[in-house]
Amino acid sequence: MTEAQPAPSTDSEVLTMTVTLHNIEGKGAPVGFSHASAARGNLIVHVAGQVGENDEGVIAEGLTAQAEQALRNVARAFDAAGAAVTDLVKTTRYVVGWDPSQFEALVTGLMTAQVDHPFPDAPSPSSACRPCSTPPT
Repeated sequence: MTEAQPAPSTDSEVLTMTVTLHNIEGKGAPVGFSHASAARGNLIVHVAGQVGENDEGVIAEGLTAQAEQALRNVARAFDAAGAAVTDLVKTTRYVVGWDPSQFEALVTGLMTAQVDHPFPDAPSPSSACRPCSTPPT
């Protein structure tokens, strides 16, 4: 498989994306996300499959360390694509064997990664969590 080469850019080409976050008026402010986001620009980056694994292929020990490493990997993927984490529009996180009691460990790892990579609109460890329903098997 060969790596796709970027098209040559011109001086007039702008490789940025502006993302604005919006909430529904009169509805309570959500925790850790926005009701809607709008992105404008000419660079769209899709990132997938980022797990808590380092460059040597070693999975970090525990949920906090895995969440931190996975988010750092997302930031590195954005950087590799010529984008910034502030361009982020949406994330989906999957935790195997999720239990709401793990929320603080998850958010602690995510917040630790954000010391170096300021992702937008992230929950704090003290924020409330509404458990998601478990999908049917």
